[in-house]
Amino acid sequence: MAVAKITPKSEDYSRWYQDVIAQAELAEQAGVVKGCMVIRPHGFAIWEKMQADLDRRFKETGHKNACFPLLIPMSFIEKEADHVDGFAPELAIVTHAGGKPLEEQYCIRPTSETIIGHFFSKWISSHRDLPMLINQWANVMRWELRTRIFLRTTEFLWQEGHTAHATHAEAREEVYRMLQVYADFAREIMAMPVICGVKTETERFAGAIETVCIEAYMQDGKALQSGTSHDLGQNFGKAFDVQFQDTEGKRDFVWQTSWGVSTRLVGALIMTHSDDDGLVLPPRLAPIQVVIVPIFKKAEERAAVMEAACRIAAELRDDGLAVELDDRDEMKPGAKYYEWERKGVPLRIEIGPRDLQSQSVMCKLRIAAADERGRPKKLTLPMADLGLSVGKLLDEFQDFLYQRALDLRAAGSTSLDTWEEFSAAFEDDRSGFVYAHWDGTAETELAIKQETRATIRCLPLEGHGPAPEPGKCIKTGQPSERRVLFAKNY
Repeated sequence: MAVAKITPKSEDYSRWYQDVIAQAELAEQAGVVKGCMVIRPHGFAIWEKMQADLDRRFKETGHKNACFPLLIPMSFIEKEADHVDGFAPELAIVTHAGGKPLEEQYCIRPTSETIIGHFFSKWISSHRDLPMLINQWANVMRWELRTRIFLRTTEFLWQEGHTAHATHAEAREEVYRMLQVYADFAREIMAMPVICGVKTETERFAGAIETVCIEAYMQDGKALQSGTSHDLGQNFGKAFDVQFQDTEGKRDFVWQTSWGVSTRLVGALIMTHSDDDGLVLPPRLAPIQVVIVPIFKKAEERAAVMEAACRIAAELRDDGLAVELDDRDEMKPGAKYYEWERKGVPLRIEIGPRDLQSQSVMCKLRIAAADERGRPKKLTLPMADLGLSVGKLLDEFQDFLYQRALDLRAAGSTSLDTWEEFSAAFEDDRSGFVYAHWDGTAETELAIKQETRATIRCLPLEGHGPAPEPGKCIKTGQPSERRVLFAKNY
């Protein structure tokens, strides 16, 4: 078990993030494979829980899973001009196989719009084939120059939805439906509030005619793009000749969408909730929701304590909770507390001889209010109907984490109207969510980014930012219809 201390957030946020990952045994740098990561079992278990919930939501909205090749012919990538221009710097190219040069080179999948477009052209011929709703769970590779575990790595895991529709209206409905699926997942499961909005033309996905996104507020005030959904128009339909015959017998190109989230969500989870004691997990994503630590000093006490601990563990599992009984005799209780706190387990239950006499247990939430001595407060719960009591505690903790994150974002958000205020808000390493007017030009967007390192994260949708109001651009003073969201970002 690692015993190194975690660097405080206030001292070095980047180092803190890496320390939390290491201490919680979530992942580590691959080392021998530049820019890649090894996701360890505890980290992968979190991703599996994300995957399971999202997969359920996708299937409830009519999508079916499929699997497409990892290698994509370069000729496919080159068929859509904006797409190849957008991804060219990040492509990893396979030039040899079987000891010989390839007649046509392949790229390792950076995203699958092109190869899926190819197969859509084979599968779609009539309006009866539409809508076609496909999702893929896969790994992808993008040759990143600067990497950070979970947030930006050369190879990462994700899901990518790809759909084809008969009309643009149906495709746009899909784009926004899946954006809402992501937002609901972030709020309900990750306990992470997000801003839904539209990307600027400069920031939209290569080959899309519109990109919408969810943006999350991290504890250091920076934004993290946590999911995107793209209106591809007919761009890929035309590039791959995906045509269908409509109800009147006329032929037209399909309207397509794509949308995705990745293991970046694990990084978002860490930076939304965790603290200087390590990882903090919302109960609905915790691979271990409850850890039971038996406590005894005398050998003759062990049998009775362990019997009760095993019984309680079984009862809680029957109630649908993920429970770990830590029966390691070679480790003292304090060392066990330290380890499970580092790993973010939401609730710890302690059982000792006195608890058997009182037919109760001692409980401590991962984040607990302080008692009169300044120590984390413990709760006493009766053994009778313990599953109901624990379930209520975990639900309250889930709600607490969401509200805490929402309050932090509110405290770090502001609306500004002068360039002096705006530039001061992003001096040095400072950041936050700033709502300000923008004149709508790419030139101004770039100038603001170059001077402050703040970018336009999105044009917030209704209900996700200040109400639309006319004003003057923060930089140029030109007319602006509404405020947009600025922040530094990961």
